[in-house]
Amino acid sequence: MNATSGQHAKSPLANPWVQLIIGVTCMVMIANLQYGWTFFVPEIQKKFGWDRSAIQVAFTLFVLLETWLVPIEGWFVDKYGPRIVIFAGGVLCGIGWILNSRADSLQMFYIAQVIAGIGAGGVYGTCIGNALKWFPGRRGLAAGITAGGFGFGSALTVIPIQAMIKDSGFQATFFNFGLGQGIIICILAFIMFAPKPGQVPEVINKDAVQQSRRQFAPNEIIGPNSWWIVGAIIALVAGIGMAASGYTFYIPLALAALIFAYGGYVVWTKGQPVFTLMYLMFVLVGAGGLIVTANLAPIAQDLKVAKVGVTLMWLTMPALTFAATLDRILNGLTRPFFGWVSDHLGRENTMFVAFFLEGVGIFALYRLGADPVWFVILSGLVFFAWGEIYSLFPTTCTDTFGTKFATTNAGLLYTAKGTAALLVPYASSIQKATGSWDTVFLIAAGANMIAAVLALTLLKPWRRTVVAANDRASGGVPVPGSQPA
Repeated sequence: MNATSGQHAKSPLANPWVQLIIGVTCMVMIANLQYGWTFFVPEIQKKFGWDRSAIQVAFTLFVLLETWLVPIEGWFVDKYGPRIVIFAGGVLCGIGWILNSRADSLQMFYIAQVIAGIGAGGVYGTCIGNALKWFPGRRGLAAGITAGGFGFGSALTVIPIQAMIKDSGFQATFFNFGLGQGIIICILAFIMFAPKPGQVPEVINKDAVQQSRRQFAPNEIIGPNSWWIVGAIIALVAGIGMAASGYTFYIPLALAALIFAYGGYVVWTKGQPVFTLMYLMFVLVGAGGLIVTANLAPIAQDLKVAKVGVTLMWLTMPALTFAATLDRILNGLTRPFFGWVSDHLGRENTMFVAFFLEGVGIFALYRLGADPVWFVILSGLVFFAWGEIYSLFPTTCTDTFGTKFATTNAGLLYTAKGTAALLVPYASSIQKATGSWDTVFLIAAGANMIAAVLALTLLKPWRRTVVAANDRASGGVPVPGSQPA
């Protein structure tokens, strides 16, 4: 191990910025798995004639597996390093989209998206965790730049994907992009590693950014593993029972309720209660953005603006293409921007501004989205104010619970994205029942406003109290074995 540490110390790869670039590139390679999906949905529906809500279950499954297995993948990373998880993730991402190219039934699409989700989650969680470890003094910026690769990455391929779908069909597009992206991830896996003791400085608290010196193990945050095994059994039995009774459509909603009821109880009584508040806020903000992400093309088509030409900044494109490109760019830029802002102004203050801005943006989209120009501008605003959750929440989690298990602990919080995804299929159902997206927009805008208020009034004072108490308990110095891994 000492020889390996020495090699890393002398290697030009043992540099925070080099490792950051590697992580960002990996994130760019998995971006299309989530943000490119919306372009395939209309084509899948046209070819097979399936209901849009049924097709979007595949998106929900992708996000669920992308998020809910990250804590397990993070445990492997914290224990064995990032390479093996990144490599396996690249293989699974490639297989998932290749299977999508061959799928001729909903079940095959579901299986393909499950495989792709597992792979994407492994890559995403590993890259974010690695950035948090290499940059203890600038976590917000580092996590934001890394997450920005996931948001911005798909902007580079919006036009190529649409062009290939038009010229070669969606199946060839799935195959070619899946294979190429998977190969690049596997190559990059061999040059990524975590910092060794002494390669990064110790935590220094700032007045605006409170960082705990105590290092929390995952089960200290969410409670003993035995409780979660019981919860998983309850969910499995309930899901099978609902499916057998013909209530399959309501399984995601029931699962979300179980997570909040049972999971909230376990964390509150057996772990760290402040984690439940972070989780709730993540779900409130994440749901709106995921709904827009999964339904951008259908929304544009229903509002009859998808193919209307829009001219902005001397560029003219169809509204949907323009919006998708601008959204991806802004969704990427917002992550390092708000991460950097949070390093200086504090996490919760930044959350308030961003969440409030997103609420305003979604409400304005509800009022003005039928105009193609406003559709492009406001959808961009929504993505700009939404993407920052993927830098602010993992950073806040690591500030609160330490760096030793940063990948695993941030992964636990990241599962909130999967919980939020459980609500995505119901957005299409609400639209179908009401004939418009108005109700969906209003619910999403209200959820963001609530999260903004919670950030300042509850999370900020509560987290400050928790960090101060933990530092007193550890004597104001890192506990044994808490050096950055």
